[in-house]
Amino acid sequence: MITKVLKDNNYDVVAYDPFFHNYPRLLDSKYDYIASCEVIEHFNSPYKEFELFKKLLNQDAKLYLMTDIYDENIDFNSWYYKNDPTHIFFYHRKTFEWIVDKFAFKSLKINKRLITISNN
Repeated sequence: MITKVLKDNNYDVVAYDPFFHNYPRLLDSKYDYIASCEVIEHFNSPYKEFELFKKLLNQDAKLYLMTDIYDENIDFNSWYYKNDPTHIFFYHRKTFEWIVDKFAFKSLKINKRLITISNN
């Protein structure tokens, strides 16, 4: 959906998805931004995927992520997000702080479900 919205607003967008838009040559390029909407909770190997994100981003690029973020105020047993069997990895604010540090990103901004990680 995000690809359609961006294209409809005249953004130059390419879509990659290992199941629906599997174009491995796209992984050989660098990008000014990457948007991943409701995807990262499906990662089987988050470390590997964030390593790839870092490799794919230009020096002054941004990574836009959309996911539901777990925190201590949420009762995990009744949390709707964990009930989706395809959601195999959950994120906390501290997880994103660790990702920024580990992969040498420059900044992190969290606005509800929107996470922006910058290379500049």
